[in-house]
Amino acid sequence: MLLHFADANSDFSQSHFVIFGAPFDGTSSYRHGSKFAPDEIRKASYNLESYLVEHDVDLKTVAIHDMGNVGTLDEFGRVEDMLEAVEFVVAQILPGKFPIMLGGEHSATAGVAKILAEKFESIGIIFIDAHTDFRNQYLGVKYSHACAARRAYEALKGRVVSIGVRSVSREEVEDARALGHEWLTSYQFREMGWKEAVKWALEKLKTEKIYLSIDMDGIDPAYAPGVGTPEFFGLSPIDVKKMINYLGPRLVGADIVEVCPPCDNGTTAVLAARLVQEIIAVVKKSRKS
Repeated sequence: MLLHFADANSDFSQSHFVIFGAPFDGTSSYRHGSKFAPDEIRKASYNLESYLVEHDVDLKTVAIHDMGNVGTLDEFGRVEDMLEAVEFVVAQILPGKFPIMLGGEHSATAGVAKILAEKFESIGIIFIDAHTDFRNQYLGVKYSHACAARRAYEALKGRVVSIGVRSVSREEVEDARALGHEWLTSYQFREMGWKEAVKWALEKLKTEKIYLSIDMDGIDPAYAPGVGTPEFFGLSPIDVKKMINYLGPRLVGADIVEVCPPCDNGTTAVLAARLVQEIIAVVKKSRKS
């Protein structure tokens, strides 16, 4: 029997929320092992209560389906192969259902962005990330995890912003200035507060529909140590939770990426699973109201 996310007990046709994993880390540049994350996040989900008291939502009563992973741990030799698989799956889910992708490395979000551009007339992506991921190529790879936001920016014609940045190359700064791409550093975020940061992002994107991409290294490694490229001075889990709460009515999909189980004590996978629950509960609550 295939492992599935806790409370994801509905079939595809009846479900509004559809979870799937992208077990790939072929372009990881520091710590390897994020390909193991989808199933580790699933395992962690069974330690969490189904009832989310703040939202008064019981996930046992929500139509959730887990499709499993888009491939096996060793199936994808090239990042392009993984992206094709992600694109195929997301195209089956959108626009009628809500996809939640479990990474794997952040490169997978480029495949989602391509389908978002095809399915919606106007949509933007908010990245929560320690890095800009705005390189045009990295180590000769155009679809590296270090290029995820750049590929999304191209697919969505600029409707991409990042929050929580604190690691960036000079090349990315220069390219962003030339193209008009903007982000908020974690230091700016701390001065502004979570609500003003989200309002800033929405003002830049100027679109009602939002896809949320959470790189777990956007959260400080004190809370999320098991990530591929940790950076200190990050966001707190409660910051991210509050942003999810605020964005709930606008969200059409989300991903949580870059958990690295070999470098984790289990905390990061549990936090990732909890954020999946938060996204489902907030979106469910907002649709109901």
